[in-house]
Amino acid sequence: MTTMTNASVREFKMPDVGEGLTEAEILKWYVQPGDTVTDGQVVCEVETAKAAVELPIPYDGVVRALHFPEGTTVDVGTSIIAVEVAGGAPAQEEAPAAPAPAPAAEPEQPAEQPAARQPVLVGYGVATSSTRRRPRKQAPDAAAGQAASAVQSELNGHGAAPAAAAAPAAAAAPAAPAAPAAPEQRPLAKPPVRKLAKDLGVDLATVTPTGPGGVVTREDVHAAVAAAQVPQQTAPAAQPSAPAVPTPVQPAAPASYDSARETRIPVKGVRKATAAAMVGSAFTAPHVTEFVTVDVTRTMKLVEELKQDKEFAGLRVNPLLLIAKALLVAIRRNPDINASWDEAAQEIVVKHYVNLGIAAATPRGLIVPNIKDAHAKTLPELAASLGELVSTAREGKTSPSAMQGGTVTITNVGVFGVDTGTPLLNPGESAILAVGAIKPQPWVHKGKVKPRQVTTLALSFDHRLVDGELGSKVLADVAAVLEQPKRLITWA
Repeated sequence: MTTMTNASVREFKMPDVGEGLTEAEILKWYVQPGDTVTDGQVVCEVETAKAAVELPIPYDGVVRALHFPEGTTVDVGTSIIAVEVAGGAPAQEEAPAAPAPAPAAEPEQPAEQPAARQPVLVGYGVATSSTRRRPRKQAPDAAAGQAASAVQSELNGHGAAPAAAAAPAAAAAPAAPAAPAAPEQRPLAKPPVRKLAKDLGVDLATVTPTGPGGVVTREDVHAAVAAAQVPQQTAPAAQPSAPAVPTPVQPAAPASYDSARETRIPVKGVRKATAAAMVGSAFTAPHVTEFVTVDVTRTMKLVEELKQDKEFAGLRVNPLLLIAKALLVAIRRNPDINASWDEAAQEIVVKHYVNLGIAAATPRGLIVPNIKDAHAKTLPELAASLGELVSTAREGKTSPSAMQGGTVTITNVGVFGVDTGTPLLNPGESAILAVGAIKPQPWVHKGKVKPRQVTTLALSFDHRLVDGELGSKVLADVAAVLEQPKRLITWA
């Protein structure tokens, strides 16, 4: 790499864009090498365990290199882009994360060197050894040959690969692939990648690395698994030569069952965080769920009237708006339900504010942003907040702060035609209200059976801090407001 006299290379590292997050996936690059960037310009979009966010660059300069392709999951503190800036210090400004070829006669060193930790955002540190690593000593042809041999031997059910698939560099070694690699040839991979390979039964020595400095990435492991599955489905006999570079299998169309029988989808980002949170919630808080079926015909009529009201011009008015308001009224009448459990102090913390969460299904998974201080909003203000929350979630622009600090949540499963469910609590919250589909049903109204708009509500609550009486009162109050919307005035 050439160092210019009046310019230096600044390395922009993956920041902790949430609170204590350790990694993020690069979704999209907005710049390419050679592009000019300015301070504050968004250069990429990344997805963390909480949301998708855009990252601005803090320098003026010219992009020299993008260290990772789109779709790569990168640890916090790892350099992701190099920018050449003018007027900086020349040599020491270059971060160790920039991949550079090592000299051919480099002395043998351990693959990972312990080093001091350097500070990054939110108090996190990153070992410098994670970004300065010795390139693999193995030639590319030998690595490709070993990968092909491992795939072929697995298909044949033998411990040794056929001689036709062996690479010249491996000819002098024993044919048993299960033998441990020599210390100097130990594959370079981070602990999460090693665990993934172990879980999937993949020998890292057979994987062709594509990461900087010969590091095996998650994508490399999945590509090796996919490459091993292709011949099994397309040819009954072993092929004489396997492809040198494994290629991922494209997911089959839903209606086709004659290609790959299984598709593995890595769990990461929002889906990974949701899975962990739901397991923690299910096995930490003792859940109780109660149900009530209610006639909401009057509420549906009020929705249509509000759509014509000039106070709601330009706002999104739907049944969820009045359901949210009904829940807020019920909480005001039963404030003890708006609480959380402090395990460390063994205390119930009653909240005198309501941050109303709305569960939203997005392409990246389920998220629960919340409306801050929803209890203090008028109905038009609540409508505006709901509309903004939904549109932001659909665009994948929900910020991590918007998903923190919730107190109670509404999940509208009725939009999928579902009657009701038994929802799990959002961690740290006391209750969650599930709203079923609103549809015409036969109902006894004024002594006669008539078709009415009916729905079923389900309230799950944490039985450590909400007993059956309190939970029943809240659910009954929500139903009463939806049955007679004038209670929004008389109970307010």
